[in-house]
Amino acid sequence: MINLVKIIGIGFITLVITIILKEYKKDFALYVILIGSLLILYFSLDILLEVISFLKELSSKAQIDNSFISLLLKITGISILSEFAISICKDCGESSIASKIDLGGKIIVISLSIPVIGSSLEQLLALLPV
Repeated sequence: MINLVKIIGIGFITLVITIILKEYKKDFALYVILIGSLLILYFSLDILLEVISFLKELSSKAQIDNSFISLLLKITGISILSEFAISICKDCGESSIASKIDLGGKIIVISLSIPVIGSSLEQLLALLPV
């Protein structure tokens, strides 16, 4: 809860400073957005690390293959970082770059998903009578 308050506070402070700077020094507003975004990401990482630790502990108790959990975490991380970069690009008015980052992130997620799809198909084929 405390991290959420910090994140919201940083967001509002960044917003106010950005609005003020856009009137006088538009170039500096971009730097404020970047710094505020990085601070928000930093405070979010603590929560994310707790979730990762919980998932690893849960997978070891349930005897689930850790490779699937790590793959899931990689895909989630790529999605989060892609969305973070896309948002910053859109804030800067560069929607064309944002769409390219979006496409690249989706391609990477699909390529990482192939082992899971292959494993699922193998298990499905094993259940079907030949």
